[in-house]
This record gives sequence, structure tokens and C-alpha cells, in this order.
Amino acid sequence: MVTMSAFFTSLVTSLVVFVILVILFSILSRRPSNAYIYYPNRILHGQEPPDLVKKAGVFTWIKEAYSATDAELVAMGGLDAWVYTYFFTTALEILLYSAVFCVVVLIPICVTSHNNAALNNVNNTYVKIDNLAMGNVPNKSAKIWAFLLAAFWVSFVTFYVLWKSYKRVSTFRIQDQTSAKVKPEQFAVLVRDIPKPEVHQTRSEQVDSYFRKLHPGTYEKCLVACDISKAEKLYLEIEKIKLKLEHAQAVYELSKGKGGDGVRPTHKTGFLGLVGAKVDSIDYYNEKLKELTPNLEKERTRALADEQQGAAFAFFSDRRSAAEASQVVHSPDALKWQVYAAPEPREVIWSNLAKPVSQRALRKAIVYVVVFLIVLFFMIPILFISALTTLNNLETLLPFIKAIVKIKVLTAVIQAFLPQLALIIFLALLPSLLMALSKAEGIPSKSHVSRATSGKYFYFIVFNVFLGISIFGTIFASLAGFKQLIQSTGLTVSYVVKLFGQKLPPLASLFITYVALKFFIGYGLSLSRVVALVIYHLKRKYLCKTEKEIQAAWAPGSLSYHTNVPNDMLIMTLALCYAVIAPLILVFAILYFLIGWLIVRNQVLNVYVPEWESGGRMWPHINNRILAALFVSQITMLGFFGVKEFPYTVLLIALPVMTVAFYFVCKLTFYPAFAHLPLAIASEEMKEIPSLASIVEAYTPACLLEGEQFEDAKFEDAQSNMTSRTNSGITSPA
Repeated sequence: MVTMSAFFTSLVTSLVVFVILVILFSILSRRPSNAYIYYPNRILHGQEPPDLVKKAGVFTWIKEAYSATDAELVAMGGLDAWVYTYFFTTALEILLYSAVFCVVVLIPICVTSHNNAALNNVNNTYVKIDNLAMGNVPNKSAKIWAFLLAAFWVSFVTFYVLWKSYKRVSTFRIQDQTSAKVKPEQFAVLVRDIPKPEVHQTRSEQVDSYFRKLHPGTYEKCLVACDISKAEKLYLEIEKIKLKLEHAQAVYELSKGKGGDGVRPTHKTGFLGLVGAKVDSIDYYNEKLKELTPNLEKERTRALADEQQGAAFAFFSDRRSAAEASQVVHSPDALKWQVYAAPEPREVIWSNLAKPVSQRALRKAIVYVVVFLIVLFFMIPILFISALTTLNNLETLLPFIKAIVKIKVLTAVIQAFLPQLALIIFLALLPSLLMALSKAEGIPSKSHVSRATSGKYFYFIVFNVFLGISIFGTIFASLAGFKQLIQSTGLTVSYVVKLFGQKLPPLASLFITYVALKFFIGYGLSLSRVVALVIYHLKRKYLCKTEKEIQAAWAPGSLSYHTNVPNDMLIMTLALCYAVIAPLILVFAILYFLIGWLIVRNQVLNVYVPEWESGGRMWPHINNRILAALFVSQITMLGFFGVKEFPYTVLLIALPVMTVAFYFVCKLTFYPAFAHLPLAIASEEMKEIPSLASIVEAYTPACLLEGEQFEDAKFEDAQSNMTSRTNSGITSPA
């Protein structure tokens, strides 16, 4: 429960912070020296900083974000980024349509009821804002019919919008797949679980022989996966030394500008350059390069010859053949010669390609057990925070804060922000761990790891934040309530459910303030980029001496789908679950997605640079999570309507059944075209046919490329030696 003063304090404070951050953005984004922070994506697409800041205005970014077409968003950020922005469009439609009934019809019904006043005479639990929720309607009242209709309305609205959105995204994905832009992954398949080759047969010869037999006339050649861990380590070390050498040379040149012959930079070779022998930096790094480069060459040769593994990329002469190969069973033993659609070259996780199917299954099982334990044990601190972040409990447990609590302004701030900040801090600790666990499953692509992490994070949030606070937080909301529960002689499931039903509506105000804090402060920081701006200018002034270092200082990175999508889904879950119980939350959820829609589109157009592209594969994940949120809301409705002793609650059983049915219909209708490239699309003629050399080079790890050139005899061990046939659409390297 959040008092009215705490609620308005949170809302006003968050709004003030947001306005300040937007004003900062409007001022700072118009300075040419800051263009690299606010328009990096535009700059990388060839636009000049002076031209970008010249047209910048207070509301220019809003106009550009609003008027940007889908094609512009795809051109600047890729299809994955467009899909993420379209998620905001979909969420807005669902919430706006839901609000038409829930806000307009249900809130007046709640306001004109007086159930909370009667309950306050007994336990003084409810405050004024709770009168806008369903809890203010008396049990068994005929008014509850309106709330039952609202539950059906929200469900049908969600079904309609999701179906329309799935069709829209599918159409856009097809357009992207048939675009003139060459996609190497359309000509390749990923082959895993290759059995041991025959004696005196290399892996490449084995794959060539197998696929030439099964796909005569269309199979071109293969690239066998190798253990490149040592080569990659040496490669990264060399690249790091090259950067340090460039830095040292730049420092030396700058010193010449101050007069004289200049001062050659030096450093110590020990820990962090603080201990050890002092050496000339330029000479030292040159010697290190001379030492490590031959080692890398030897490791390349050794890895390609001796570290070949049971996985490979097989390349075909046309898209149709590759699409067919990725959709058929190749071996009578289903656990061998498993063939998948190839991921985009940039997102390949080479260390995971050769993990056998048995190991992948075991790893996945272990990971899911670990995730389950994380969800289970993270509930403990969440429950602890839920119990303690009320002033009454804090006063009981920490008597010395009673003097602080007497200060009304400080009390309001503590009540408004302490629970929300505690939640945000806990959630910030988790994504990196879940990302590492998803990668440990043996997933072969970065986009798949991102989707897997997003799913784990979403369910963690739902169980720990929403269900954890809603169910357990209501029961343990006060120490007195906890004592009442454990001392009850008639402790039954129905008693606990009744207690939950009484406590659930007051929690709506807590979640409303949480949503307001997230979109006002979260989006304000995202738009203003003040942290990135400060770091960039500090690095540029004190650390950066070369162009590469400056570029690294302002490089914005890509959208973090594995954290952004689950966090947005939490707001969607809260909105759907409380849309009927406390319709006021819809207003704040609409604001969240409306402001987010503008800011995310601005960031896609101007800031974030995609590191990989999966072709919109995140959308089925988004669709399923919205349905999961709807399912949770429908189960919540069943419980709450039962507590209200409404005799027709049984009618709500149809809703979760329809949600499950809708999920399967979507999966059967749309998902196959996301999992595989449809043959109807793959069969269309291309305006430009890529060379086989360019496709194989795209899939070759950087540490195995020498001097940025693909044509090198050292690759013959990992590549097959087959030549292209005359009827092939692509040509082999000379």
C-alpha cells in the first residue's frame, strides 16, 4: 500500500527528473562536440555532425521519431530493431483498446462504491487511491458483472491485436528476406553432430562426400568448425598490442608538437604498468608483435589441421537448396548429421558449434535447474524487501529511525521510492548471469542466446516481482499480518486466498508508482545519455590519442534485447493483470509505452548500432510472452473474482482455455516461417548472386583470416577442395 502523499511525491518527483533530463538532451544534443553521443548511428551512415546538430531542436527529435517510416527504421537499425519498436505499437494498441472499457466504465463504478470505507472501520488498510480499484466494490454485488465483461474485453482485444501484429511482422520479414541485400546465411546451413570420419578421411572430405551424395548439383563446399580458442586469444592479444602501439606513437607525435625531438613514451612491464622494468613503449610493442605474429600463424595452421570438430557450415549454389537442406532429416539416426538454418555470420558462437547433442541436452537440463533455483532463492530477498520497505516495519525493526520518520517530506520520499529502487537494484544484478547460463547451453548463435536469456529473465520477473510481491508481499505486508497468519488456528488454503484477495487491490498503487518511476527516470536517462556523454568526454580528454580510441569511446553498442524486452514485458504483465482490478494502471502503462515508443524509435534512428541481425526472430518470443502475461492475468482474475464471492466466476474459466488455444493457432500459422526460410521465398530470383568466396569468408572467424584476405592456402585443411559446377549460381574462389 502506498499513501496518497507518497504516490503523488513519487509521480511529481519522477516527472520533474524526466523534464530536467529532456531539457538536458535538448541543449546537449545541439552541440557539435556531442554529436557522436547523440547521433552515432547517423554518423556511421555517412551524415556529418555539423549537419545533424544544425537541424536539432527541442521538438525535432519527436517529429522525426513520429514520422519515421518502417523502411527507415529497418535501414538504420535492422529488422530486429524494427520488431522491437513494433512491440511498443502492439502494446499501445492493446492497452488503449482495453482502456476504452476499463477506464471509462470501471473507474466510475469503483468510485461510486463504498466497500473500502467499511473495511477501514475494521482494519484501516485502504487509502483514497484504492477507491479507484475493484476492491471498493462489495462482494456479490451486481456491479461485478461489468468487471467480468471487462476481463473478456481485455482478452479479446489482446487476441485481435496480436493476430494482426503477427501478420504484419510476418509480411515485413518476408519483404526483408526477398530484398536485394545479399544474406550469406541464405546460402548456408549449419551441420552439427557429425560422426567420426573414416580412417584417413578428413572432416572436410567426409562432409563433402555426404552432402554431394544427398544434394548433387547444388552442394558447393563446406567450412569445418575448429577449436580456435588459442588462436582467438593470440589474435585478440595482438589486436590489443596494435592499439597500444598506435597510442604510444600518437603520444610521441604529440610531444614533438611541443618543440624539440619529442619524448618517447615509456611504461613499466609489471602489474597495471605500476611495477617492473621501465621500457620504451614503441620498441616494446613492436617486439611483442614480432614475437606473437609467428605464434598466431603456427596456431592457425595447427588448429586448421589438428583441431577440426564435428560441426561445419555447408554452402549451396542457391537459396532454395539451402532452405530445403535445413528442413529435411539427413540421417536415419536422428542424433547424427543434424542440419539447421545457418545463423548470420556475425552472430555465430564458434565455441558452441561442436558440442554434441547429448551434451547439449545435459547442459540445458542443468541450466534450467540452476535457473529454477535462482528464481526460488531470489524470492527470499524479494520477500524480505516486501516485508521491510514499509515505515511501520522499519520503525519496529530499526527504532533509531523514528526521528527520521517524523519528517513528513522525507517520509513521503522513502515510501515513494524505497520499494521501487530496491526492486530495480535486484533486477540489475541478474541479466549477465542469465546470459552466461544461456550460452552454456550450447546455443550456436548470439540472437538465440539473447532470446533464451530474455525468456529466463521474463519468467524470473513474473515469479519474483509480480507474483512474489502480489502473493507473499500481501500476506507479509505487515508484521501484524504475518503474526495473524501463523497464529491462526484455522489456517487453510481458503483462508490464505481470502487474505490475498483482501490485500491484492492496495498493491496496485505500489505497481503504479513502479511503472511511473521506470518510464520517467528510465526513459529520461536513456534519451539524455548523460552518463555516456560524461564518460566520452573524460576519455577523449585524458585517454584517447588515436582515432580508433575515440571511436571506441563513443561507440554506443546495440540494443540489449535480453534485458529490454523482459523489463517492458513486466510492465505489460502488470497492466494486463491489474487492468480489471485497478484500471488506473492502464493510464500509466499507456504513458510508459507511448513515451517509450518515441524514445526507442529515436534511439534506433540515431544511436544504437546493431551487432548482429536475426531477421526479426524475436517476435514469436514477444507474442508468446504477451500471451503468458495474459494467461497470468486471467488466472489472477479467477482468484480475485472468487474472493469477491461472485457466483458467475466460473465463466472466466473459458479465458485461459482460449489463450492456450490461441497460442497453438499462432504457432501453427506463423512460427514455421520464422524458424525456416519458406521455399516460396527462397525460390524467387535474386538480382545479385554472391560469390562463394565472399560467403565462406563471411563465415570464417577473424582470427583465421590473414591480412584481411580470404585467398590463402592455409585454409585448405578446413575447407573442402571441391570446385563449383558449371550450372552453379555462385563461383568458387580461384
